[in-house]
Amino acid sequence: MDLAVRHRPAASLLEGIPDCTVRAGAPLAPCTTYGIGGPAEALAEPASVEALREVLGRCRDAGVPVRVMGGGANLLVSDAGVDGVVVRTRRLRGCYRYGNRVTAEAGLPIPGLVTRCAEWGLAGAEALAGIPGTVGGAIAMNAGGRQGEIAPLVESVETCTPDGVLRVRAAADMGFAYRTADLRSETVVAATLGLRREDPAAVRSRAQAIHDAKAATQPLRDRSAGCVFRNPGGKVGAGFLIDAAGLKGATRGGAMVSPRHANFIVNACRATAADVTALAEHVRERVRERFGVSLESEIRIWA
Repeated sequence: MDLAVRHRPAASLLEGIPDCTVRAGAPLAPCTTYGIGGPAEALAEPASVEALREVLGRCRDAGVPVRVMGGGANLLVSDAGVDGVVVRTRRLRGCYRYGNRVTAEAGLPIPGLVTRCAEWGLAGAEALAGIPGTVGGAIAMNAGGRQGEIAPLVESVETCTPDGVLRVRAAADMGFAYRTADLRSETVVAATLGLRREDPAAVRSRAQAIHDAKAATQPLRDRSAGCVFRNPGGKVGAGFLIDAAGLKGATRGGAMVSPRHANFIVNACRATAADVTALAEHVRERVRERFGVSLESEIRIWA
């Protein structure tokens, strides 16, 4: 049976919502940076906050599970796909300046945020240069790297509860920690960042330098979901342990541990989610055997 026919009930639930496209049985692989994943029962892409509220409210009333996707980074989707409604926020990409503050909607790509802030001569966001995904995803996982995380920039986050109620939460109420935030089952709508004025050329130069440094050591041009494992703490990172275990270039099916950075598993040749999962487990086992360290996943897995 055609996927669109088999999955039509969830899509029918969302019919008639203004400013929202809905597709039944939509493949999720093209929506992710991995290029991996089966279909969603229904894929909804709201173009306004009101449409987002309506989607979440209808799903809540009908008891239909909801998963939220931004740019599809930091995400591995099951080969079998997922039940329920996937809400993709990519059409919510407004970005507004108020003095030294910037309010960016959840679907704005992080590279776009970095560029816009540099154009405005507002410094701080360039620390996120070279990070894929969207503002909503960056808030949800407190994205960052050696140059810093997004959390210190955040003044407030607008969220939507599962029943469609909008809230504004102060940064202190977000529970930011290493690669996580406490969203309490809420969906990020927008974030307001507090930045500082600086010469636009200086901000652009710094952003380019940060991006270039990452490109020199990370496989930014390959299909991946970013770092696969959380750093286990201390001075030794997950990538160092994986490299020391001799795992660069290791493969399972079409998945490969990147020769450039060992904490990246890349889609080298039509990899499946099963390939990535098997390779990640192999890496865990080897690092545990060699160093007695249990690596924890940093990417999110939709099964």
